[in-house]
Order: sequence, then structure tokens, then C-alpha cells
Amino acid sequence: MTATIPRATTTASVPQQAQPRRKARRTPVATIVLYVVLTLLALAIVVPLVWIVLTSFKTDFDAINTPLNPIPHPFTLNAYQTLASGQQPIFLWFLNSLAAGVLQTVLILITASAGAYALARLEFAGKKIVFGVIVATLLVPPVIFLIPNYLTVQSLGWLDSIWAITIPGSAGAFGIFFLRQFFVGLPPEIEEAARMDGAGDFRIFWQIVLPLSRPALATLAVLSFLNNWNDFLWPVYVLLSPEHQTLQPGLAVLQGAYSTHFGIVMAGALIASVPVLILFTIAQRQIVDSVASSGVKG
Repeated sequence: MTATIPRATTTASVPQQAQPRRKARRTPVATIVLYVVLTLLALAIVVPLVWIVLTSFKTDFDAINTPLNPIPHPFTLNAYQTLASGQQPIFLWFLNSLAAGVLQTVLILITASAGAYALARLEFAGKKIVFGVIVATLLVPPVIFLIPNYLTVQSLGWLDSIWAITIPGSAGAFGIFFLRQFFVGLPPEIEEAARMDGAGDFRIFWQIVLPLSRPALATLAVLSFLNNWNDFLWPVYVLLSPEHQTLQPGLAVLQGAYSTHFGIVMAGALIASVPVLILFTIAQRQIVDSVASSGVKG
């Protein structure tokens, strides 16, 4: 009678299965600290906005009375009635800022996307040098360009016009750098397949690259509009007529004309913040997608 001896199996002959990686769990203390920090950040953003809204409904005495009371007492619409009376053309300033912001944003998207695609996908002599010079201009303070841009606008006869506050900033280095980083991260196989089907560079750029870059384009559009909307120094120099003034310099005039009427100043600030809040609310998903996908590639 023969005994059957089971064949020994060594641990080396059995492949070890990869153990699933456990997700690290936050400790209760870390969770509490995280929520406290997020709450403080939220309060730092929300409290000033709430204070602006409440102050715009206060009387002049209530706005400066001590101790400060956040609740208007009495509740009044005098600030908004004063703005609507036409003593200062704030709504005209609002339309001027809106038109300038939209026009410059469109121009930036056109110039930045074209330049970024050339630097990301096309091959030409001195490409790296050109990109390095563009990035280097980001280190130059914008105030350095104030006098050269003013002389250029003056020589072209654009003073006191919408072109003076839109054209000089319509080809900035940041937009080219930002979109170039995004374009580099796009898979080149899609473009190569389109090129094999006979598509040229412009068709690939227009029908493939730009539709895939909507999150980055939306983010750049929001940042460009916000930069033009909040611009104060440049419009002061190039816009001479009150009816051509934009909102930010106009609010400074409003503050000078009503130096103690804080309700009127806060009402104007609230009107100036509404388009920005609406824009961020609409484009917030595109902004998050752009930040998550672009990174710092290239």
C-alpha cells in the first residue's frame, strides 16, 4: 500500500495578490479642525457681503453710530433712491463696465487661445525662447506699462473711449501661459487622428482643441472679466468724461461726493458685486474642472 504524499507548495510559487489599499480615515480631531477652518473661511467671505447689504439700508446716523449695530434701525431705501435719482450716473457706469469687461474678455480668449495653441502644438524656431519671454513678462509689475500704454492710446486717438480700456490688456501673458498649460495636457492622439483624416491645423484648433478646452476657457473668461471689472487706475487716466467712466472710478467719485453717506457708498458697492457673484455662480463648475485637469504640465 503506497501512501500519497501531498506535494508541498512553497510560498514563493504562489503569487501574492495585491492587497487593496485602505483609505486613510480622518480622526475626529482632524475632522473638527477641518470644519472649523472651513467655517472661518466662509465667515471671512460672507460677513463682509452681509455687512455691505445691511449698511446699504441704514440711515447716515445709524451707519456710523456706536456701538455698531448690524441690523438697520430704521430700515430705509434712501441710498437706492438717491442712486436712482440720477445725481450720479451709476447705472451708466455699470453699463460701461459691463461692455468693457465683455469686450476685453472676448479679445483675450481669441488672442490667448491662438497663441497658446501655437506654443503647445506647433513647431517653429525659437519656440522655447518666445515662451520664456512671455512668462518673464508676468514678473513685471503692471504699473510699468502705464505710461507706454497711455502714449500708445493717445497716439491712436482712443482716449476717452471704450477702446482705451479694452485693447491694451487684450493680449496678456497670463492667458497664453494658462491655456498653453491646458493644451499640453490634452491627448495628442486625437489631433493626430484628425490630421490623418485631412484636417488642417486651424480646423483641429477650432473643432477639436477649443471644444475640449471649455473648462479652461471659462476659467480664463471669469478671471479676465473680473480683472477688467475691478480695474481702477487705468480708467482714471484714459477716461475723461463722466458719462464714459466705468464703475470702479465712479464709485470713488461717489464716495467723494458723499463722504459721510456710507449707505450710498455701500449700495454702490453692492451693485458692483452683483455681476461678479452671478458670473462665479454660473461658471464655478467649469472653474473646478479646469483646475483639476490642467495642473502644471508642460
